[in-house]
Amino acid sequence: MNRDEILDWLLETDPVRLEELWERADAVREAHVGMAVHLRGLIEIGNHCVRKCAYCGIAACAPGMERYRLAFQDIIDCAVRGQAFGFGTVVMQSGEDPGITREFMVDVIRTIKRRTGMAITLSLGERREEDLRAWKEAGADRYLLRFETTDPELYRTIHPSLPGTALSDRLQQLLLMREIGFEIGTGVMVGIPGQTWATLATDIWTFRDFDMDMIGIGPFILSPGTPLDGELGEQLRREAGTGQVPSDELTTLKALALTRLLCPDTNIPSTTALATLDPGAGRANGLKVGANVVMPNLTPPKYRVLYRIYPGKAGLQETADITRDKIEAQIHALGRSIGRGPGGRGRANMVGID
Repeated sequence: MNRDEILDWLLETDPVRLEELWERADAVREAHVGMAVHLRGLIEIGNHCVRKCAYCGIAACAPGMERYRLAFQDIIDCAVRGQAFGFGTVVMQSGEDPGITREFMVDVIRTIKRRTGMAITLSLGERREEDLRAWKEAGADRYLLRFETTDPELYRTIHPSLPGTALSDRLQQLLLMREIGFEIGTGVMVGIPGQTWATLATDIWTFRDFDMDMIGIGPFILSPGTPLDGELGEQLRREAGTGQVPSDELTTLKALALTRLLCPDTNIPSTTALATLDPGAGRANGLKVGANVVMPNLTPPKYRVLYRIYPGKAGLQETADITRDKIEAQIHALGRSIGRGPGGRGRANMVGID
């Protein structure tokens, strides 16, 4: 499949043709990563951020934000709870926060490895090479860093560099992470203002071209008070014109299915953003068209409500055990199994439990 064919599928509206796409993606998923759905326990360890990304509800420019950082023991307790739930991986996520120091994370990573043996994924934004190397040496296994868009002008508009620093280049940082030894994960938002169909097709092609190990694709959900919630967002939509990608469930499912076809053995989550857009069926629909990972939230509810990257996140008021039970019921209803172990890329995903 080349970029023109990807674009044609993104523009497809015929339900019969789309059903063919869903079935092909699901068959490729089953053949290459099996029936198991791997659960990654998400811990949102802090919402401080020094970036002023135009789309993010916890950016440095976000209005009226109550900030927090989880204490060391709170993080460890969340990870231990995830192990008790049977999760094989813990994912620690935050804003881009220098207050989460290299040394602090080394201690967290070593302690989680010693106490649980779980795989560890980090999603802490753009960090210095010495931080990344120290965290890999301490035992971290994977790093998630979404490149958001392959359109360089749009990227600079929605993701300004820090004052006095070089231009942000997330694709190059992902390659550095791979050289260090991490499995690398990335992703994009579907329908961000200024994103055209041609850009989204190139984004999906780039997943294949860079041979990503993990890929997250979710709909853009507008966060009130951010720059995209004003004139900037309107300007970008005007510039995209009729080529502006909608931030809807159908387009997100097309992008997810096409990504599975191009990246058959990659780990692909059915995202929380998709479940937020369609609380009843969004997560299940993602699993039906190629996804094989879900990330239940382990963050204590009193902090979870403060990690407002966008409004109305699915499961915002739920305890971790309720979220897990709901997700496991959805998975079993689809005739899929719950994965066990760390669930690395490819055929390592083939093992599941009933």
